[in-house]
Amino acid sequence: MYRSHNNGELRLTNKNQEVTLSGWVQKTRDKGFLIWIDLRDRYGITQLIFDEERTDKFVFKNAKTLGREFVIQITGTVIEREAKNKNIPTGEIEILVTKLTILNKSEIPPFTIEDDTDGGEDIRMKYRYLDIRRNAVRENLIFRHRVSMEVRNYLSKEGFIDVETPYLIKSTPEGARDFVVPSRMNEGQFYALPQSPQTFKQLLMVGGIDKYFQIVKCFRDEDLRADRQPEFTQIDCEMAFVEQEDILNTFENLIIHLLKKIKGVKVEKFPRMTYDYVMKTYGNDKPDIRFDMKFGKLNEVVQHKDFGVFNVAELVVGIAVPSGNKFSRKEIDRLIKWLKRPQIGALGMIYVRCNDDGTYKSSVDKFYNQEDLAKWAEITNAKKGDLICVLSGDANKVRTQLSALRMELATQLGLRDPKVFAPLWVVDFPLLEWNEETNRFHAMHHPFTSPKLEDMELLKTEPAKVRANAYDMVLNGNEIGGGSIRIHDKKTQEMMFDYLGFTKAEAEVQFGFLMNAFTYGAPPHGGIAFGLDRLVAILGGQETIRDFIAFPKNNSGRDVMIDAPAKIDTKQLKELHLKLDL
Repeated sequence: MYRSHNNGELRLTNKNQEVTLSGWVQKTRDKGFLIWIDLRDRYGITQLIFDEERTDKFVFKNAKTLGREFVIQITGTVIEREAKNKNIPTGEIEILVTKLTILNKSEIPPFTIEDDTDGGEDIRMKYRYLDIRRNAVRENLIFRHRVSMEVRNYLSKEGFIDVETPYLIKSTPEGARDFVVPSRMNEGQFYALPQSPQTFKQLLMVGGIDKYFQIVKCFRDEDLRADRQPEFTQIDCEMAFVEQEDILNTFENLIIHLLKKIKGVKVEKFPRMTYDYVMKTYGNDKPDIRFDMKFGKLNEVVQHKDFGVFNVAELVVGIAVPSGNKFSRKEIDRLIKWLKRPQIGALGMIYVRCNDDGTYKSSVDKFYNQEDLAKWAEITNAKKGDLICVLSGDANKVRTQLSALRMELATQLGLRDPKVFAPLWVVDFPLLEWNEETNRFHAMHHPFTSPKLEDMELLKTEPAKVRANAYDMVLNGNEIGGGSIRIHDKKTQEMMFDYLGFTKAEAEVQFGFLMNAFTYGAPPHGGIAFGLDRLVAILGGQETIRDFIAFPKNNSGRDVMIDAPAKIDTKQLKELHLKLDL
């Protein structure tokens, strides 16, 4: 028996008991005749004491050889500590050691394995197995486990069936790039790793599994950011005989359950906003509604004056920054410089100070009087003490730029409180979007999304105006889930492929199996997929998903710990019928 108790378990009630513990040496304090050692496992820390007078000489001598991260086993008696430590649960006791076994020695770690480590991100990713020993990382992984189990339990109780779908599938041209896997037994042919189990979960609906879910790995070969990984985990769900309202209610209740169970936060019904509304009001389709700063369109009250910059602009739009009048001129200049960065691309910013006495002071006083500026304040809902920030230009660009400024200001002002949760649904997305490079329409979500029934006729005349039967769930400015009601008949699916530029032959090669399935009584169905990594990170009060993944990749898509991807042996290449210049 390696241990009778774990290192976070013992209390004063265990006094005088003989116990056996195992774990890693966290810290050693050697006073010559007394040695104290903090012994750590994932449950906590227990202090050990080796006393020259009370401990066997051989055991005491061995204790002096112990270094950080040695793996040891001890047996001893629980005694009361003289100097108690109120910061840890086991702080009232210590173990007077009578037996010591060194299970494994350790090299000196490349960084300190403590909450406040001296290791940078690169070195910690290289030695991730050591980083996992730290409380912060370990607790994140345990937190992820809790969320996953709550999801599984909730969906199981709601009648969903957990079904595994294949990882080796067929590559498709739509969406992000696939990771491809060469087939040894089928020369010149390739599998692809799934970007999602989309077609398989639809086939499960055809097969009569009317409530499916899966916590599943998905893969996309695309450029990475802090919140993206080449492999990621989805909570993938599908239901048959449902309309959009059924999906929204079912999965709204799932998130309400998670917030209450995991965070102790009670949330009522989620707001529902159309895509058109959020784009015009917040400048993006995943708005953070923990704070206000809604866009105010100013064209009617600023144009037709003598200020040419506004007169030629497609859109003039502003936001009211709460208590922003306290910003110094230097701080405002810094904001303008931030907006002009290539990543944002704004040409400048006009601003208005809303003074406490009810007057206004702007950077364009030469062109606009107090009455004009009062109208700006009314439209942007600015109050005394606020600052109005105004951008102008091409509508799409300006909305994106002002959205970025809104989020930056909210961060600076502390308005993005990670302890506050503000979920919403975004609905009525466009079904199609035009791509200038390919000179054709692409599916905004995916080619299996159903159009709104009332917009079906527009497919023939004005396809850009067709709304999708699609929906996204947004939480604190992040899209955490998205889905749609699916097309479930062959005729409509063929029409959709036609609008997306597929020839009949291409559609048959890529998706013939799905369209054939639709001819055998496919039920109406729809679903949603949540990004588990992102959901867990937000519930954990962070936005970087890497912190909640056991073995993440870096921003180049590399696993620096195992050094992957890597070249493979020439013999393997020949077996796979591949010829590469190595």
